Amino acid sequence: MASNPQSGLPLFYNGLEPLSSQQHAEWKSRRVEGAPFLVGAHAIPVTVEEIPTAQRYFPIVFSSGPDAVPLALMGLNEGVNTFVDEAGKLTDNVYVPAYARRYPWMLARLSPNAQDLSLCFDPTTEVIGPFEDGEPLFVDGQPTDEVKNILGFCEQFEMAGQRTAAFMKELTDQKLLIDGEFTIQQEGYPQPFVYRGFQMVSEEALQNLRGDVARKMVQSGMMAVIFAHLFSLQLIREVFARQIEQGKLPPQQLPVAPL
Repeated sequence: MASNPQSGLPLFYNGLEPLSSQQHAEWKSRRVEGAPFLVGAHAIPVTVEEIPTAQRYFPIVFSSGPDAVPLALMGLNEGVNTFVDEAGKLTDNVYVPAYARRYPWMLARLSPNAQDLSLCFDPTTEVIGPFEDGEPLFVDGQPTDEVKNILGFCEQFEMAGQRTAAFMKELTDQKLLIDGEFTIQQEGYPQPFVYRGFQMVSEEALQNLRGDVARKMVQSGMMAVIFAHLFSLQLIREVFARQIEQGKLPPQQLPVAPL
């Protein structure tokens, strides 16, 4: 899940700047309460390893189009996150995807032809900067344990991203993905709320897998992840109910809302 800064910025990031022991020698990191970048983020990428845990809290679906990724739905409509308040503080004790925990850091290629990934950060963040207080990023020109831990986490995330890409390729190769659609008729509303713009695993296609393919998926653990995804879809209505409680339903005249 590495990104090339030249080809566009990933979710949450307003820019990318490589961490430098020279330019950022005096910079520090500090703790902040809340995650404002989560406000309005309704779909957060998750890795394949996270799905069994994340499915206990959120519906897990897959993005549409090529290079699809698993997504944890924290809301059903664009701009709606039912699990954070206006300041970005979690309103429930829920799992936070590694993609969000990684921010403002990420590994990225500094040029399209670069072979190596560099530790970069979003320069608009309030987490790191030339602060008087906080944990130093460098001491005597060397990265501190704080930076080493961040680098290690980002490296683990990249490896998880590669495994997730392999998982998605297998779903595609076995033709298990179909366009998803959910329709919810809410009492008091004349029209149903229809949600599209995502993919899900077809239970029919799953049942018709060849025995050797299914056995391989069971042995690799892939089948357990697929069922975790399917079980999580039961939470669609719970997230919808959270939107009702929070007054975050879309206008009724626009019943079709892409995820």
